[in-house]
This record gives sequence, C-alpha cells and structure tokens, in this order.
Amino acid sequence: MSNPTEEDVVVGTGGGRDLHADIYRPADPNGAGVLMIHGGGWRMGSKAMMPPQSNALARRGFTCVAIEYRLTPEAPWPAQIHDVKTAMRWFRAHAGSLGVESDRIAVLGNSAGGHLALLLAATPGRAEYEGDGGNADVDTCVAAVIAVYPPVTFFVGERTSGGTSATAILGDATTEEAAKAASPIEYAHASFPPTFFLHGNGDKVVPVSASINMYNALSRAGARAEMHIYAEQPHTWARWPKWVQPTMDEAALFLDRYVVNPAGYRPPTQPL
Repeated sequence: MSNPTEEDVVVGTGGGRDLHADIYRPADPNGAGVLMIHGGGWRMGSKAMMPPQSNALARRGFTCVAIEYRLTPEAPWPAQIHDVKTAMRWFRAHAGSLGVESDRIAVLGNSAGGHLALLLAATPGRAEYEGDGGNADVDTCVAAVIAVYPPVTFFVGERTSGGTSATAILGDATTEEAAKAASPIEYAHASFPPTFFLHGNGDKVVPVSASINMYNALSRAGARAEMHIYAEQPHTWARWPKWVQPTMDEAALFLDRYVVNPAGYRPPTQPL
C-alpha cells in the first residue's frame, strides 16, 4: 500500500478547528477527481481507512482526496454533511492546481460515507446543509456518485424496508421530519448525478434493499443509475484486500463513462 502524495492538507474548518484531507495523485492523471468519504456509522472511522480504494483509483488516473469529517461524538448532525460539503468546495476551488477539471469531480463513500456521498450529490445549494467551513462562493455539485453499501433512508419507530434507525445519525434530535430530510432517497429526481451502487446481499448492517430501493427511485425518476450486487458479501467487504482493486476497477469504468468521457458515451436506446 502506498502513502498519500500529500497528507493532512487543511481543506476548511468545522466547529472552530481545521478539517484535513489526504491527496492521492496519479502517475498518469485523466483530469478527473474523486472525493473519498470513509464510513463508521457517523460516529467512528477516519480518512486513514481510505488508502486502498484511493490508491486503486489513482492507478486508474483519478486524483483522490480522502477527507475527514466531524463524527457525532464531537458534533451532532448536520455537522457531518457540512464538513463533506466544505471539502467538496475546497476540491473544486483547487481543482486546477490538482490537475483536475472542476466539473469532473465525483464522490465515493462507504457505508455512512455512502450516505454522505448521496446526500452531497442530492443537495447542492441547500442552505441548511452547506455549512460555513470555507470557499462559500464555490458550489458543491458533483459529477457522479459511487455509493458502497449506503444507508439511504432513516426510520423512526417501526423499521422500514432498507431503512436505518434515525437515532444512529440524529441522536436525541430524532424526529420524523429530520429523518426524512437526512434520507437521500427523498431527493431522487431526473437530474440526480449518475450513480453506481455496490452492495453485498449478505449485508446484515445495511441491507441490500437500501441500494435496491435507491436504485429503483433514481431509475423511476429518469436518472442514470447502475448497480452490482455481490452474492453473500457482508458489510465492509469492499475494503477487503482481494476486493479493493476489482471493485474500484468497476467504479473506474463507470466514472470513465460518465465523468472522464461523458460526451463519448450514450446509453442504449433499446434493451440489449
């Protein structure tokens, strides 16, 4: 495993402290970037979890920025999405110096990071989620999403299909309204960025029905969505050494079509 090209770069502030990121520069850059968001149930984890996937994508030409965000023991929701959007604004503002075109930045997230990736893509310009961590004049639009076993909807009380308990992210502030506002599936629309889901059907933490439901919602809305369900794989499997390069190769192919060379790709006009 190789180290980041640059470590602990300050990308903004959150809660009165600096927010940091690690940058992975490819040997042969393709002009596209990927914001990398770790998982951990919004309460644990760090950017130190992201080198395997970041390096795998860098080998395919993508400049990767693996970020930190304040966890719920430090700051309650919506601090987490505020920090993610702060990092995206920094990435877009510094795209040129990183050899990236600002409109060719995608986002990848695992588990809770997948939720944040989807919500980032779903809410550009939504004031309550933007925060004030820096580069306020830069938007937070993303070119595409790689969502790896992501929670997509939160329930209060009785469990819903594919749902995650809202208290996991909202804590004592849990309400039906807040749970709905934090659920990416509520924002499915035709102009949602192209999204690729990777999920194992052996996942006991975030059921595969979460990705299936979001995929179906995006497809019905007219957005571009793709999905690969891996047989019997549990939660976190995509970060296992034997799966990192194969899954990131799949992600890279998706990003090649929709981000690196979008003008050269047209979806089929009839079933294959």
